[in-house]
Amino acid sequence: MNKFYITTPIYYVNDRPHIGHAYTTVAADILARWHKKQGESVFFLTGTDEHGAKVAEAAQKAGQSPKDFCDVKAQDFKKAWELLSVKYDNFIRTTDPAHEVATQQALQTMFDKGFIYKGDYEGLYCQGCEQYLTPDDLVDGKCPDHRTEPQLIKEDSYFFKLSHFEKELEKRILGDELKIEPKERKNEVLSFIRSGLKDISISRKNVKWGVPLPFDKDHTTYVWVDAFLNYLTGLGWQGSGVGDLKYWPPDIQLMAKDILRVHSTIWTGMLLALDIPLPKRMFVHGFFTFNGQKMSKSLGNVIWPEQLVEKYGADASRYLLLSSTSLGHDGDISWDKMTEKYNADLANGLGNLVSRVFNIIEKNFDGKVKAQAANIDIVKEMEEFRLSDALEKIKAKIDWANKKIDETKIWDLVKSDKAQAAEVLGELLGVIIAAGECLQSFMPQTAAKILAAAKAEKIIKGEGIFPRIK
Repeated sequence: MNKFYITTPIYYVNDRPHIGHAYTTVAADILARWHKKQGESVFFLTGTDEHGAKVAEAAQKAGQSPKDFCDVKAQDFKKAWELLSVKYDNFIRTTDPAHEVATQQALQTMFDKGFIYKGDYEGLYCQGCEQYLTPDDLVDGKCPDHRTEPQLIKEDSYFFKLSHFEKELEKRILGDELKIEPKERKNEVLSFIRSGLKDISISRKNVKWGVPLPFDKDHTTYVWVDAFLNYLTGLGWQGSGVGDLKYWPPDIQLMAKDILRVHSTIWTGMLLALDIPLPKRMFVHGFFTFNGQKMSKSLGNVIWPEQLVEKYGADASRYLLLSSTSLGHDGDISWDKMTEKYNADLANGLGNLVSRVFNIIEKNFDGKVKAQAANIDIVKEMEEFRLSDALEKIKAKIDWANKKIDETKIWDLVKSDKAQAAEVLGELLGVIIAAGECLQSFMPQTAAKILAAAKAEKIIKGEGIFPRIK
């Protein structure tokens, strides 16, 4: 079977989905749709990460039980993905009973194999990112991401023997058995591993909102360990082996750069301990800034998916998200930049081309012109996850077609040489069809509308697809 399994990280439910979550999820959806179009059997997994101290605290502030709080927040994510036309195959929640049972089974297996042991932990813990930090990680004594001083935690804990897998992980990543992209991220991970992997605490004694350890009910599972296993349980995994999990291993795991370190060490170490094949590839994207500033609620510059869709519509929002920066790199956005791009690429570009060509064909040829075959080859770009480059290639062809209309003075040509005009229009119609086919993964509703109209027995202008926005 030619399969393609793609995952997003599962998103923490202490807050609502923002543009960063949307970027990862829409990118995954585009890749899933494209691979499905290539005839592959595709599985696309996303979901929510619902345990841990941060969630319990947020629930308490909201005056809800942790489970009721998570039920509401999980729906917020589902609604956001529906708004953006995201079609996942499964939405996993770490509070799903089957996930919790499988997590306990996996922990028991690692414990029985001697990869988990009890000890004393003393260290710095940032509740904001639910991660243990070293003094070297801090900036002015604070977590660089959350600008808060980490807690000094001292308690008995269970540890995972991550150090045992140091050399094996280095070998697998160095040889691209687990491919980490872009290359600079691979180098960062290798540097981190070579600095020495330490055994990590995988339980918390004073956090009740979590999966209890099967071998010691006084401890709950460290939230990251619980969360990582979603990539297996989301396929129906029950806690041991991989048996008939036909989609395993993941062909690509998409994530932001701030969670690469834990994915490339703790997650992969757990898989080695469980004797399960590693993912084939981790692809790491950057962050968005807003007008050069880090996005934060306190600055009031966070962009929410529903705002995007309300202003631009679902398909245009998907286009703007993925064309605004190269996947793998940071990007800077603003409402002005997005509106300018929307008007240039979609209203004046694609929308204008479709409107002009359909209008001329309807008015002068009774809606009937034979389309000539055209080709926009984005296979290499899609296979290399260069989604913005694929869109740039499509845009270049659309720009070429709009320029051809102006250069041939098509409005005059239909009067002076109708046969020649039909030839030019056939070429332009072929470009519209080729662009529509390439855009099926990026803008599914718009592409379907364009293709249905362009391939109809009789072409009519219809309504404009991208009205200009002020």
